[in-house]
Amino acid sequence: MTPLNRQQIAWRVGQDFENGMLVNLGLGMPVNCSDYIREGREVVIQSENGVIGAGPLASPNAADSDLVDAGSRKITIAPGGTVIDSAWSFAMIRGGHIDVTVLGAFEVAANGDLANWDNRIPDKGPLVGGAMDLAAAAKEVWVMMDHTTRKGAPRLLGACTLPLTAPSCVTRIYTDLAVIWRDAEGFLVKEIVAGLSREDLQSRTGAPLRFAPDCGVLAAPDIAEKD
Repeated sequence: MTPLNRQQIAWRVGQDFENGMLVNLGLGMPVNCSDYIREGREVVIQSENGVIGAGPLASPNAADSDLVDAGSRKITIAPGGTVIDSAWSFAMIRGGHIDVTVLGAFEVAANGDLANWDNRIPDKGPLVGGAMDLAAAAKEVWVMMDHTTRKGAPRLLGACTLPLTAPSCVTRIYTDLAVIWRDAEGFLVKEIVAGLSREDLQSRTGAPLRFAPDCGVLAAPDIAEKD
């Protein structure tokens, strides 16, 4: 069994973006999803710092230090894209105009609760930032995460142990081991990596799993991790 790396998870998320979607990508792993949108699909990437229609990363000789995404990566503007101020950007978010936001997470509960910040280390731990607005207001919240912690503890739980970013908001989870949808009954596995049994996946999960009748193999092309 070989888990997906982070670029492969980003690829898998990118395959599910539908034509015409307005998508916000969170910091960290999610920003890479824009590199893997299916050819022929028009997906508008919104960056919370005020870019609507973020394009690919800028080449070193064309980079503009004033044109960055929320992760401070030097980007381009896609044809038809624009730049607005942060207040208008958050009005777009809070007004419920984002079709999907893709966020990283520390924990997701079976009822859809999201915890993607940690206040246990004063002045040093990650801050919640704009994720609270996105998780509360986007039409769908998709999460990218490792299935377990570095110590092997589950991140998918019956109830979150960390402070919540937003309650009952997560609709899909993409991990290095599985693609899981969250519905009124809890976690529904849609895909699982080859060589991992359903029992093994359950043992790495802190809440009951159901398996879709058409549950398939989670596979991705060979993509190297970025530095």
